[in-house]
Amino acid sequence: MKLGAPVDASLSAAQLSLFPLPVLVYDPVTLRVLEVNDVALRWFGHQRETMVGSQVIDMVANDYVDRMMGYIAGLSDTDWSSGEWQLRRADGSCFEARSFSRGIEWEGRRARLAVVEDLTEPRRHMRALEESEQQYRATMGAALVGVYVLQDFRFRYVNPELCRYFGYSADELVDKLGPLDLVVAEEREYVREQLARRARGEPGHPFELTGLRRDGSHFPFMVFGAPSTWRGQPASVGTVFDLSEIKAAEDRIRQLAYFDPLTGLPNRSLLEDRAGQVLVRAGRDRRAATLMFIDLDRFKTVNDSLGHLMGDQLLRLAGQRLRDSVRLSDTVARLGGDEFIVLAPDTGAEGAVRLAEKILEVFAAPFDLDDRELTISPSIGIARYPDDGKDFPALLQSADIAMYQAKREGRNGFRMFSIEMNAPILESLLLETQLRRALDHGQLSLVYQPMVDIASGRIVGAEALLRWQHPQHGEISPVRFIPVAEESGLILPIGEWVLEQALGQVQRWRAAGHPDLVMAVNLSALQFERLNISNTVLRLLDHYGLPGSALELELTESVLMEDAERAVAAMLNLADRGVRLSVDDFGTGYSSLAYLTRLPLAKLKIDRSFVRNIPSDASARSVARTILDLARSLALEVIAEGVENEAQLLLLREWCCDQAQGYLYSRPVPARAFEALLRAATLPPQMQA
Repeated sequence: MKLGAPVDASLSAAQLSLFPLPVLVYDPVTLRVLEVNDVALRWFGHQRETMVGSQVIDMVANDYVDRMMGYIAGLSDTDWSSGEWQLRRADGSCFEARSFSRGIEWEGRRARLAVVEDLTEPRRHMRALEESEQQYRATMGAALVGVYVLQDFRFRYVNPELCRYFGYSADELVDKLGPLDLVVAEEREYVREQLARRARGEPGHPFELTGLRRDGSHFPFMVFGAPSTWRGQPASVGTVFDLSEIKAAEDRIRQLAYFDPLTGLPNRSLLEDRAGQVLVRAGRDRRAATLMFIDLDRFKTVNDSLGHLMGDQLLRLAGQRLRDSVRLSDTVARLGGDEFIVLAPDTGAEGAVRLAEKILEVFAAPFDLDDRELTISPSIGIARYPDDGKDFPALLQSADIAMYQAKREGRNGFRMFSIEMNAPILESLLLETQLRRALDHGQLSLVYQPMVDIASGRIVGAEALLRWQHPQHGEISPVRFIPVAEESGLILPIGEWVLEQALGQVQRWRAAGHPDLVMAVNLSALQFERLNISNTVLRLLDHYGLPGSALELELTESVLMEDAERAVAAMLNLADRGVRLSVDDFGTGYSSLAYLTRLPLAKLKIDRSFVRNIPSDASARSVARTILDLARSLALEVIAEGVENEAQLLLLREWCCDQAQGYLYSRPVPARAFEALLRAATLPPQMQA
């Protein structure tokens, strides 16, 4: 970061951590501190949790607060400004300081960067110089940074560390050389201007330069200067920091920021940047461009069966084959997992088809993985600029949809995006595409809603509910994505993931002192149809060392109607192990008294649509009471869902309903919040999460 030039448009916490001086980032409106580096924490004596969130004026001595407020109000977003203050540490002590500030972008918002230089020591040393030059030289000579005194554009004093930086002796620097001799030729005019400004008493700022060593090698350094005197005449004292190690670390950070560490290919950030440039040129010159979304078919199976090391090796080789298939002007990037992108400028429909066919041909040859031959095919989706999208996100989305269409049509092929796909198909395909990625990339999570014994107020169980937090669109409702999961078959891996997560969680809660807690999990008709669901459930129970009574499976009435005989067989097998079975949303589907008498059920759940209206609607009350009477005649428990107010609860208690769940007790909450509810022992209606 050249401090003499505009600062980068944005900075990261990692970059701040490399700075050798205290650095603060703060909001220009509220003056709240947004981030600090560790050096600032040490200098000010604060803990991170107390410094971040405080106001910058909290760190200014009282006599300087008004002056600081005026200074901040006049700051520029583009130019560096400096000022001198008394700043206050956490223990109340104060120190002289100079701050350098300017506007930056921080996490997508306007902010200000402040770099703090402690003037206490330099000024103390200069005062000491007036008393004893020998003492001053000894003190400054021990400094761990370069130190100089400059007067009339000549060095009057340099310490050993500065000499070490540049490879000269102190005599050479003081007697023969000036500051312009220590920087590369192209920066000398800038240094001359800065020195002239300082000589005129104008405020300066820290700046970064390229040093020229005695042996001709270059290195980056940063200079901080402050006005002072030398033997009664105006001078400046400055400190010099060698930035070589910091720059090397920044290069490593840049590599991590823009390149995939596994394959060495550009990552999404660099791809977006290059795509932006390609599309600007294409729009300006009225040229075409193509973006391909490439996914390796059945890569997860390879990864699971052969292990991650073999999977990583395959990804590296696949990336290399893609690089070998394209032109030098094309970009091959890895988005993550087994997803790759090819960005091809000046490529229309015919060129895109030829390139896709070439990639398929290249992938037809087996991969050699440690003397094991393995063939894996790609599915390719193609989007063209400007027809299928006028910016990178739109093109990526179109190519993504086309890629999944290629997978649906048999894999190992390519599909051009077609605008003729109607909106519902597009939305469904897009949601399916994103849902597949959500499962692979950890965007799915579980929340838990307590099931409460109405009589005692004690939490007796938790219903595990699936949530999807999309990185761009936020939380997506299960009402939208569950039908897509059912239709696409994704409900099978998602359902197994939910079972595994929920059983692992209840095992931890039981071990933590809640040995009778029950976990309720919803099962779909597709899980009964395509999976040996009883084997899956029993395997997971054994894995976590849980009794069957720890699990309650909620079944919709459609499960009973899809394949009744198979469902009955699976239920009997589960019930033999003590797994509790309940019918979800009872009364809304195709319930049959014959099924209720044949199945090993433990509970019925009254649907929220009936519970909602029981205080005011006679029909709803009649349905709810009929379900309760029916359940009692069959020795089944009843739980009412969607209980939201005291009037509903009062009627359910009067009718001897066993359990309730709903917002009156608690919304569905993450595991940590649910643990707080468990610690309460009982959950009265007024205690809501």
